Amino acid sequence: MKVLVPVKRVIDYNVKARVKPDQTGVDLANVKMSMNPFDEIGVEEAVRLKEKGAVEEIVVVSIGPAQAQETIRTALAMGADRGILIQTDADPEPLAVAKLLKAVVGEESPGFIIMGKQAIDGDNNAVGQMLAALLDWPQATFASKVELSGKSAKVTREVDGGLQTLDVDLPAVITADLRLNEPRYASLPNIMKAKKKPIDTKSPADYGVDVAPRLKVLKVTEPPKRSAGIKVETAADLVMKLKNEAGVL
Repeated sequence: MKVLVPVKRVIDYNVKARVKPDQTGVDLANVKMSMNPFDEIGVEEAVRLKEKGAVEEIVVVSIGPAQAQETIRTALAMGADRGILIQTDADPEPLAVAKLLKAVVGEESPGFIIMGKQAIDGDNNAVGQMLAALLDWPQATFASKVELSGKSAKVTREVDGGLQTLDVDLPAVITADLRLNEPRYASLPNIMKAKKKPIDTKSPADYGVDVAPRLKVLKVTEPPKRSAGIKVETAADLVMKLKNEAGVL
């Protein structure tokens, strides 16, 4: 069985994002970039399933600039077999991403797709659901456990009330949550092997998908700085301030 794993190049989660002086977006100049953490969890889960013998081939696909090859190489070093880069300098919106992934699925015919539930830059949490709708495939989002059994998958997912277990027929779209696994660090030998693994470079035009934005960003601003707290002498003072000054009582 083949599995398709989409990955995105984003600002490293340890980096504090800075807004451009003209407030047109986030400043990406000289900023460390890495694989979206939720996508990294998806890659790890695919590799673990391959180690169990449930998956034969892992294909990683990324949509972005030429530098996204580095993100694909990271996935290859973790254990993926080959990569596809859909190169574009645009920042495609979720629907465009879903349409591109649908086109890739048409060429690759994977047994299922596993991907991060959301990217930490846009926080849209939409591509997986849109892709499942476009493909007319079952979907299991926010997965914290995945078990394959023949032509179906049992997926434990996190919901507000606790855990929910779904039994979905394959092919299906599965989105990974934070507690699905802990991604491995790529070893030096695997990093060297990843340099020889193939990456096909495509363009959105090759798939007939228009990635022109439908939304216009008017302004990007940093959140307001948090004001300093104050100390009160007694509980009565606290209640008075909450009632008269904060207006929350």
